[in-house]
Amino acid sequence: MRERKRRETLARIAETGLRLFMANGYDNTTLDMIAEAAGISRRTFFYYFKSKEEIILAWQSNFTALIREAILAQPSDLPPIEVVENALRQLVLGFDSKQSIALDRVLRTNETLRAARNAKYIAQEQAVFEALCEKWPQAKRRKSLRFVAMLSVGAFRLAIDAWSDEQGKRPPPQYLREAFASLHDAL
Repeated sequence: MRERKRRETLARIAETGLRLFMANGYDNTTLDMIAEAAGISRRTFFYYFKSKEEIILAWQSNFTALIREAILAQPSDLPPIEVVENALRQLVLGFDSKQSIALDRVLRTNETLRAARNAKYIAQEQAVFEALCEKWPQAKRRKSLRFVAMLSVGAFRLAIDAWSDEQGKRPPPQYLREAFASLHDAL
């Protein structure tokens, strides 16, 4: 019961922070604003997060964990690049376009957040690599699986950037399909 309440409070603070970042901008949103809107004290905020940047990082790390799970759920009879593409395509189907684009814009507005955004992609690449190694544990495949992870996350990044730049004119899976098609053509 205590753990469930803790998770609910954590989620409420994170959702409130993200909502305020999108409405006011990251730099214009204070810790006090987040605490007040979440119905908690400033001290309680610091029990869950060390800074407002951690709210963004928590959101990003949750998606990274979802990538790993989605890859592991894919059939192993497909080539690794298709496994990753299919997993990412399934995940982007669940994107809330308005929220995701707004958050991407927030991440681009601040130097610290841009660095966090880049770190997110590095963490995603590592998660993809580890999941692929779990599916195909043969040591001789590790180097090629590392390439697949790097290229897949690169294609994903380009797809998300294009989707965000175009204000989500089309569904995210279309951008992802185009990015992976370009990758396949290049190889």
